Amino acid sequence: QAQLRETGGGLVQAGGSLRLSCTASGLTFSMGWFRQAPGKEREFVVAISVSGASTYYADSVKGRFTISRDNAKNTIYLQMNSMKPEDTAVYYCVADPNIMGVQSETSGPRYWGQGTQVTVSS
Repeated sequence: QAQLRETGGGLVQAGGSLRLSCTASGLTFSMGWFRQAPGKEREFVVAISVSGASTYYADSVKGRFTISRDNAKNTIYLQMNSMKPEDTAVYYCVADPNIMGVQSETSGPRYWGQGTQVTVSS
């Protein structure tokens, strides 16, 4: 059974950095991250293809967040720099057989982790 397990959330000051990790078991798919802020809908953040050659970012995080993956460890990483209070949200690791599926805010990716809280203080 496919499972996604996130680690690395926490509290950081504005302008600081955090790194999230997500380890997958039972699947090798395109992966990425969604987030949900209080009172808001879940939104796409970033996606990475199986090979790691293709990446896609939401405009709100371009230039600040970087996704990477280590297929030997079945793990993806999200390096978040220059963080802002509006980055505060629960971050969910996601996976889907199709890279476009990872990005879909309508149908949603097929697999979801349990989420990890990221809080950016001003």
